[in-house]
Amino acid sequence: MEKKRPFMEFARRLISGDLPQPPVGKTIGFRVVEIGPDKAAFEMEANMDRHANPMGTLHGGVLCDLSDGAMGMAWASELEEGESFTTLELKINFLRPVWKGRLRAEARVLKRGKTIGLVECDVRDEKGDLVAHVTSTLMTLRGDQARGR
Repeated sequence: MEKKRPFMEFARRLISGDLPQPPVGKTIGFRVVEIGPDKAAFEMEANMDRHANPMGTLHGGVLCDLSDGAMGMAWASELEEGESFTTLELKINFLRPVWKGRLRAEARVLKRGKTIGLVECDVRDEKGDLVAHVTSTLMTLRGDQARGR
């Protein structure tokens, strides 16, 4: 019997436009564009009127949010009914500055344990150049821990 994967269906409905993007996606301007088992991709348009830091480049926290969203959705893609998750740790390497343009964050699960796992994400600009490399440790929540999340 095939297990239900509610987050996979949720993501597909976000991609198709049947559901609105989550509030953080609206606030920052990113959206899920691809979902599959243990992988996900998010995209956004970097805009200095909206996303600039005091130095005039894209604020690093925006890259963290973009990649955290993609990594979370990659992890959630294989969660079963009644399960949720949380991020335990996130590490980002900023590799080049961004001023404007389309960014794509592609995340994949590297190791999925019963409770803890490792996910990585590459963020690339519209030319395909690597802007940031991100890793995250995630934890699956079950039972009382997952309720209301």
